[in-house]
Amino acid sequence: MSVPTPHITAKEGDFAKTVLMPGDPLRAKFIAENYLENFKQINDVRGMLGFTGTYKGKPVSVMGSGMGMPSMGIYSHELYNFYGVENIIRVGTAGGINKDLDVGAVVMGIGACAESNFASNFDIPGNFAPIADYRLLQAAQKSADALKVTLTAGNLLSSDFFYVDNPSKMEVWLKMGILAVEMEAAALYMNAARFGKAALCICSVSDTIFTKKALGADERRTAFTQMMEVALGMIEHL
Repeated sequence: MSVPTPHITAKEGDFAKTVLMPGDPLRAKFIAENYLENFKQINDVRGMLGFTGTYKGKPVSVMGSGMGMPSMGIYSHELYNFYGVENIIRVGTAGGINKDLDVGAVVMGIGACAESNFASNFDIPGNFAPIADYRLLQAAQKSADALKVTLTAGNLLSSDFFYVDNPSKMEVWLKMGILAVEMEAAALYMNAARFGKAALCICSVSDTIFTKKALGADERRTAFTQMMEVALGMIEHL
């Protein structure tokens, strides 16, 4: 396959080596309009907006991934394999599982467990543990330190289910030390491993599973801004 792909109309060279990927394409637009210089739109297929510009003089792209592992699997596969992208940083939201996490906390996934069949695509003769790239983890911590943002690092859960029929199963993930649940990181980490690339997931905790807290609209804006600025600050360290 060559570019453009079935899901991305960008031309060869349109993407920077590092791409920030929120689930929501409108959040990609927000990042481009509020943080990037000299940006241009490079994709709008199926409303999945993508942009490339510079941040503090360094090239960076931002594009939506959509919701869930199948959608993240498609876009990360095409970016890694057909557009020369080396680093994908997921910037999104998560539901807090760990009871010490409050809403607004910023978490990053050292690893990502999965309630998904995504790994079966690779015919792995065993269980695969999807993990983040260590260099990206280091860059995220340096960025957070500079911004005085507290980062909580640990294991995430990537789930196929937003509406859970049996909520009690979250108690098992709690016992296993999972920080938070989201829907894309494991697929991103698996694709990065398969294609020799780098990936990291950074999320803001928008609500908590057990304490039943949720951010209001203004609080969400502040929390998401912190998380996005940590990700953008990583560009200086890559």
